[in-house]
Amino acid sequence: MIHSKTLPMLALCAAASLAGCAAPSKSGHTYTTSEARRPMQVEIGVIQAIREVRLERSPQTGVGTAAGAVVGGVAGSNVGGGKGSIIGSVLGAVAGGVVGSHAEQSLSDRPALEITVRTDAGRTFAVVQEAGGESFAPGQRVRILTDPARGTTRVSQ
Repeated sequence: MIHSKTLPMLALCAAASLAGCAAPSKSGHTYTTSEARRPMQVEIGVIQAIREVRLERSPQTGVGTAAGAVVGGVAGSNVGGGKGSIIGSVLGAVAGGVVGSHAEQSLSDRPALEITVRTDAGRTFAVVQEAGGESFAPGQRVRILTDPARGTTRVSQ
């Protein structure tokens, strides 16, 4: 049986877990407020190749591991009594931590594109950006926007 103090703790862990998964977008069509009104260098080029990749949050926050360990520990403590309850808590916390860590990683990974572009000036390079919002195809003419102060580049239609 779940104790009255346990339920609010589980809700808090779930909320913290979800908040830890939120991260700013890395897509080509999304800008942060600090990027607004900043001059960017613009080049024109042609897409040579596109490859689907995954963006991985690095480093992980550990929220998933911690939340999973708490939930697993609480669940495990309800197994048996005395020493059995202690052993159940420890095993539940370990198992919950592993599951929580995997959950955090799978929720924070995002689909992305590695876009290889050849500029009209003859320079070839690849840019990785989050997928979504714009569709790209080999042979398509695109704009390459570079923020020299931040060292960031994005590909846009």
